[in-house]
Amino acid sequence: MDNKLAFVLSGGGSRGALQVGALRAIYERGLQPDFLIGSSVGSVNAAYLSLHGYTQATLDQLTDVWRHASSYDLLPKNYIWLAMRSMLRRSSSDPAQRLRQFFINNGLTPDLRFGELQEPRLYVVAADLNTGKPVIHGTVEDEKVLDALLLSTALPPWFMPVKEQGAYLVDGGIVSNLPIEPALRMGATQIIALDLLDGQSVPAESSGLGGFLGRLTYAVERRHAELELELAEARGVPTLYLGLGEKTSTPFWDFQHTDEMLAQGYAAARRVLDDQQGERLLKVAGE
Repeated sequence: MDNKLAFVLSGGGSRGALQVGALRAIYERGLQPDFLIGSSVGSVNAAYLSLHGYTQATLDQLTDVWRHASSYDLLPKNYIWLAMRSMLRRSSSDPAQRLRQFFINNGLTPDLRFGELQEPRLYVVAADLNTGKPVIHGTVEDEKVLDALLLSTALPPWFMPVKEQGAYLVDGGIVSNLPIEPALRMGATQIIALDLLDGQSVPAESSGLGGFLGRLTYAVERRHAELELELAEARGVPTLYLGLGEKTSTPFWDFQHTDEMLAQGYAAARRVLDDQQGERLLKVAGE
């Protein structure tokens, strides 16, 4: 069986900048993935790398994309108002339209299909609320990348679920925020998992609905990640886990701290890559 190294990129909104920093550290170690698979913002980073190639130049470009993301107001802070609005009617200020335009402005055009992407291969994960299972996009070369990304990032209340051929599709992070199980389904034999949550760090105390939602999200995503990591171990697939969010208290809708998170993601990845566990996986992946 051929070895396949997969980079698994979790969701986490504005914290996606952590992944860009970490990917730079991984690139410096000479590792090239056979495929990229992501949920939510992880799918966006993965798509950009697959479109342009996993190179130093592309990482520089992706860094610039993240530095300009704040000007789009991609995840407005007034999510309670958005939830009420979604029960009534949608308007021309719909955040989904801004996100779609953001993708298009960065090369992910409406006519781009998975078969046109460069190596590494790309898979995008959405969630089907009718089955409670992840849906993997990218297995059909004629499928449109932009459509898949809009499904993978459809996080309520900012974006509404999409009904499609008997499925009820939303943000992939709802059922597989760190999509290791989908990576195994796609044939991964080694995995580097870039988690924007970090299973070791409980969210800081905060009051109100925002604090409750933060802890609820943390609990669900941490449990998902633990189970997916255990599955990889049970199947004998070496997995290097990079928990990138240890020192990040920034809300996932706040895009004002990109440079800070780029540096933090790079440093966190370097620490893991340089320890004994990282060295062992690097050796296996390089064979």
